[in-house]
Amino acid sequence: MSCIRKRGSKSLIFIHKYFCRIKVLKQAGQLTLCLTKPIVDEYVDVLKRLGLQNERELDELLGLFAQGFYVLFSAETPDLFVVKEDPADNKFIECAVALKAACVISGDKHLTVIRDYMGIKVVSPKEFLDIYTEFKR
Repeated sequence: MSCIRKRGSKSLIFIHKYFCRIKVLKQAGQLTLCLTKPIVDEYVDVLKRLGLQNERELDELLGLFAQGFYVLFSAETPDLFVVKEDPADNKFIECAVALKAACVISGDKHLTVIRDYMGIKVVSPKEFLDIYTEFKR
């Protein structure tokens, strides 16, 4: 789940498939990754639960955050209560609002059901890549 501002087991394969494509766009400077400490902490926890504690993918993800290029980090976010089914997911909407993101990219059904919050689109990684590809034509 990422907040992206315009300018990768089965689930791991799904994440990796889209993560790689989105990472290329970020590295090319076409996207800005928006983060907060709670978001980074959740990413690390999820990857560790998937068994990636010392694997290349974990190092790659942390390296993506650490590079600082095309990354915005917010130390403060508004307290929002948008994701009623899973309040812990509010951190993604809060980050997007704080950093004026165009969209939130997530495979989480609690987030994708929102679709739009204050003009911020909430889309799956596949939907994002489809929209982005169409936009670039």
